[in-house]
Amino acid sequence: MALQHIIGLDHVVVSVRDLDAAAAAWRALGFTVSPRGTHSPHMGSANYTIMFGEDYLELLGVLAPTEHNAPMREWLATQEGIERAAFTALDAAAGVAELQARGIAALGPIAFGRPVELPGGAMAEARFNVMRWPVGLRPGGLRIFACQHLTRENVWVPALQQHANGAARILRLEMLTADPAAAAAEMGALLDQSPRQDVDGGWVVPTGPGRADLVFLDRAILALRHPGISLEGLPAEGAAALVLGTRDYAGAARALGVSVDGTVATRATGVLLRFLAV
Repeated sequence: MALQHIIGLDHVVVSVRDLDAAAAAWRALGFTVSPRGTHSPHMGSANYTIMFGEDYLELLGVLAPTEHNAPMREWLATQEGIERAAFTALDAAAGVAELQARGIAALGPIAFGRPVELPGGAMAEARFNVMRWPVGLRPGGLRIFACQHLTRENVWVPALQQHANGAARILRLEMLTADPAAAAAEMGALLDQSPRQDVDGGWVVPTGPGRADLVFLDRAILALRHPGISLEGLPAEGAAALVLGTRDYAGAARALGVSVDGTVATRATGVLLRFLAV
């Protein structure tokens, strides 16, 4: 039976060393980037968000070393890019109990918040409860957690969901791994989802109706899926590519400075980024 309290991909965390520079780079690709937010002190981090309809991207950087951000700091010592994926928790405490009942040592929930600057200059607060799977469980090199949004109206701000490149949702998050079938099976067990194999040999784990899929690929399959885009610098194992749906394919091409008839794809802060029309 599918999980009842944890549904679908919520957001993808792009961890970076220079947060303001990363925000500028993503803004230059036609994304509307939120004002900078600072998390509660025990988190020791700050972020920018790129909001879509039901999901989003989070650019995340460390402000001060804390116990909570120790795994992120260790990861950033050798790379930048997609470090984590979050799922939507309807109730974080119930989600912890649900996973523990399945024999998974889930942790949390942890409450935190951050100030939000709304259009017009008014200030509000975004508040969350988060829970996570054990840090050691990283199918395909991807750390996972779940986020319960207590103030969605302060996160999904309509003005922040309008992008010059037309981006509207995350379609797929693609992970590089030497054994896609094994990684997909491990992720499927953690999410209580059944993997399926694509015709090109990749393995797909759905995360929920209307939400992005997690796709596990080896390097050869990734190269075939993204012809003409350099894979240099991508990890041997870990999240490598984001496939986004755009309602304005021509606008996405203009933002990336490529032909509408070509591949609308680029690289940004350790991430291979591709747009598909939806």
